[in-house]
Amino acid sequence: MLELRGISTGYGGTTVVHDIDLTVQAGEIVTLVGANGAGKTTLVKTISGLLRTHRGQILFEGSRIETLSARARVILGIVQVPEGRQTFAGLTVAENLELGGFLHLKRTGGNIAKRMREVCERFPVLVERLHEVVANFSGGQHQMLAIARALMASPKLLVLDEPSLGLSPVLVSQIFQLIASLRAQGMAILLSEQNARLSLALADRGYVIENGRVAITGKGRELLQSSDIAERYLGVGADLAAISDSNDEQYATKLRQLMFD
Repeated sequence: MLELRGISTGYGGTTVVHDIDLTVQAGEIVTLVGANGAGKTTLVKTISGLLRTHRGQILFEGSRIETLSARARVILGIVQVPEGRQTFAGLTVAENLELGGFLHLKRTGGNIAKRMREVCERFPVLVERLHEVVANFSGGQHQMLAIARALMASPKLLVLDEPSLGLSPVLVSQIFQLIASLRAQGMAILLSEQNARLSLALADRGYVIENGRVAITGKGRELLQSSDIAERYLGVGADLAAISDSNDEQYATKLRQLMFD
């Protein structure tokens, strides 16, 4: 669905991301793992059209899109949930959702109220506060709203930038359960996330980004079992190395302990 070929990008004349090759297939979760400042947000902004490429190609469903605007990419089906939520604090929940669905529904002639009901089935807290201004919402409620706003556009590829940032463990768990449910319905998801434990546990594949370059790539479980990755990003290298040869049930039990301790 999405393919990056030798993408280099950054800000002004400064290149932050160098020669990135990356793919996301339909119906899979791919995660970007790396320390703060590694280049993850720069890369997802480039995919969404918020930053221009310095070099390389971006293909979506087989067609090159690196010269297209962010608006055009939303119409194609690439929708980003930005870091920091960036909801419109002075508007109501319903007004935020309407803005999220504007381009898609204008193009398809869909019914805004119907689409809002469909999206809000996943978010009971939003249904209860549909006509409230969101200025005083909690961080978790803002994150739910930001994801719901993106879903209003009926994305083919949902790009999530640090969705767990600043949330309590309970809310983080809810967000990741939501992400898993979206994948179960066939949506492709690119997840940029500092919480390497949860993102790799959830992902089909992962890319470890260091200093703007892909350092390692592999299946999510394989990266979790890598002692090098575990020690550098998870802080649990010895624990995971000790169970690398365990059966699936033992692995799953230990992983749950590591994720939610």
